Amino acid sequence: MGYLQFGRHGVRQIIRFRDTSYDNIMVNPLLYASQGLRYKRKLQVILTTDIDKLGKAGDTVKVAPGYFRNHLMPKLLAFPNIEKFAYLLNEQRKLYQPTKEEKLEDVTLVEESKEDTMKEYEKAALRVDKAKLVLRRLIDVQKAKSRESKDEPLELHFPVTKDNLVTEVARQLCVNIAPDNLHLPSPLSTLGEYEVPLRLPRSIPLPEGKVNWSLKVKIRSK
Repeated sequence: MGYLQFGRHGVRQIIRFRDTSYDNIMVNPLLYASQGLRYKRKLQVILTTDIDKLGKAGDTVKVAPGYFRNHLMPKLLAFPNIEKFAYLLNEQRKLYQPTKEEKLEDVTLVEESKEDTMKEYEKAALRVDKAKLVLRRLIDVQKAKSRESKDEPLELHFPVTKDNLVTEVARQLCVNIAPDNLHLPSPLSTLGEYEVPLRLPRSIPLPEGKVNWSLKVKIRSK
């Protein structure tokens, strides 16, 4: 009551010159608000996941109320440091976060045998051999107009190369091959249907009745 006779100046003296022994005493935020000062209040929260520059899952940290209200709480990244939330978090960690020893016991590595690898290669080869790639490309308009007859094939504006076929096989058939697996002496430069020979390892058996592997390609105009 002694400071009230000094009015605003007395309140300012309480904030500015309060003894360090008052750190553990709760100060009324109205004292700060009356002086136009910001009351730096922190909340204790328990993190549910690792957050950079803040802490790891399960740590108790202090954050600003606005940061907790606008960022941590909506995304369920932290809970208030209340007894019931701490109990629930500890129980959840016991159920859903096994120890390192348990993880090592549960996880077993299975090495893939050569037979399994060859079966995968054979399935991929059969998929490429049975399928037909369909490519849409622009034609060369000037050369199309200068044709002597309509029976002549239409030339492409940009020829189809090995790299183009490799890309289309991966995109359409979900099979990865190398440019060396294709026997294509020159790029495909006209519209039409083609059968490009495939160079695959001899260890991959050919289907009955086939002499070699091939890739069917159909180039259409846009």
